[in-house]
Amino acid sequence: MKIIIPMAGMGKRMRPHTLTVPKPLIPIAGKPIVQRLVEDIAKVCGTKVDEVAFIIGNFGKEVEKKLMEIAASVGAKGSIYYQEEALGTAHAILCAKESLKGNLVVAFADTLFKADFKLDTASEGIIWVQKVEDPKPFGVVTLNEKEEITKFVEKPETFVSDLAIIGIYYFKDGEYLSKELQYLIDNNIKDKGEYQLTNALDNMKNKGTKFKPGKVTEWLDCGNKDSTVQTNERYLDYIKDQQLVAKSAKITNSVIIPPVYVGENAEISNTILGPYVSVGNGTKITDSVVKKSIIQEKALVKNANISNSMLGNSATFEGKPSDLSVGDFNTIVL
Repeated sequence: MKIIIPMAGMGKRMRPHTLTVPKPLIPIAGKPIVQRLVEDIAKVCGTKVDEVAFIIGNFGKEVEKKLMEIAASVGAKGSIYYQEEALGTAHAILCAKESLKGNLVVAFADTLFKADFKLDTASEGIIWVQKVEDPKPFGVVTLNEKEEITKFVEKPETFVSDLAIIGIYYFKDGEYLSKELQYLIDNNIKDKGEYQLTNALDNMKNKGTKFKPGKVTEWLDCGNKDSTVQTNERYLDYIKDQQLVAKSAKITNSVIIPPVYVGENAEISNTILGPYVSVGNGTKITDSVVKKSIIQEKALVKNANISNSMLGNSATFEGKPSDLSVGDFNTIVL
């Protein structure tokens, strides 16, 4: 089994946090989004993951090293491919052409999920979907009476279905997928100006491939600041029975309201922390009230009352209650 992770996007909806760090490396409950995604896929695969291939932009050697470590954490080989121009989802996946062989899962790195199933590798293809109130921003599918997918529609302007594709796909034959993606490129077949995976899926379906809808317990979006903070909350709920406060963390005269994640060598003093807060390694929080927030590594928070907020690495905040989105290395004093 291979896992293919397209993640070359610039993450503009997550600015300022993605000015210095790719969105998939923003932490959720102490681990990068992409690491949680890879681990969760590995759990449902039911078979050994041999390779994790990441399709990235020019993120730098430190990011590439971290991605190799994530692959190794599930016992897999790591591969790096580059998408230098944003030409659509089909183009992104095809950048990893050398790895598109055999059984594989394609998962876009701005979504997480919770599920209690094992992947049915005997299926020709599985497309994971979830009902949504507003399907316009998503690719959607329609089903027949046999619960087989009959149509793929990319971002429908009029209602077609409320079953949104969440960005996770299983293919029994990676080489067949590669061939169909290449067909779109060779024939310049675009939808809304880009090469779309849904067009390749539709072609495969028309040639007889049976795609089934996969169902998850919960779909967790990491597309912008608010949704990422909400996903952090949900994930902390999932893992609340684990040891979430590092032994090296220093907690002084403070109240911790679980679930809360506190990283290595963090310092919390004279503070009410939680619920639903993740604090990165080396961060210091003093004389504050912090709830439902993500505070990354080596940040400083003082005299603050914050909620529904994200603070980046090495950020400093001192002030009054706010709904924040503060990027890496910014200093805010109110």
